[in-house]
Amino acid sequence: MKSQLIGFLMSFWISFSLALYFHSGEREEKCVIEDVPSDTLVTGNYKVQKWDMHKQDFLDSAPGLGMFVTVTTPTSEVILSKLYGPTATFSFTSYLSGEHIICLQSNSTRLVAFAGSKLRIHLDIRIGEHFLDEAVVQAKDKVNKVNVRIEHLLEQIHHISKEQNYEREREEKFRKTSEQTNRNILWWAVVQTLILVSIGIWQIKSLRDFFIAKKLV
Repeated sequence: MKSQLIGFLMSFWISFSLALYFHSGEREEKCVIEDVPSDTLVTGNYKVQKWDMHKQDFLDSAPGLGMFVTVTTPTSEVILSKLYGPTATFSFTSYLSGEHIICLQSNSTRLVAFAGSKLRIHLDIRIGEHFLDEAVVQAKDKVNKVNVRIEHLLEQIHHISKEQNYEREREEKFRKTSEQTNRNILWWAVVQTLILVSIGIWQIKSLRDFFIAKKLV
């Protein structure tokens, strides 16, 4: 019963992930931006396929073709810069909350003018997710299975709580920015009004002086 309850709860776990594929030139750099809370594990999996002119399809690339993976923090600090193979997994832990830039570029040594091959990159990015090794779980007895799943579930709950706190921080920051913008707009309206009133008074005074000088009044 307890294991069924855990399985039921696990089925409602929302995975914060981004899975996609995109096309890239052989020497072209492609980047994605991920908004990540602080102290959060980010894991990425990718697979590179190369366009085959004869078969007119994307096929698995040769082992020699690798990818440079670079990760930049919101403060422009590079926390990961490493060469991987055509299929690989990379990971990093954020120490700042904000937008992290993840860039991929092939290690092709061909000149740009001759590097005309098209690449298809399958990318799967998971944020704050610790994978549960089912093989390890199956090797344990029933009591230990339940304990492992409970620990994994607690980790996921902790990540959800961290994600909610981060969203609250962003909402608070957005609210403060909106209030500051509204105050700036209000003061700008007051300044515009004062300028218009001053111009009106100056025009009236100028006209009055003109009429007096011409002895029209």
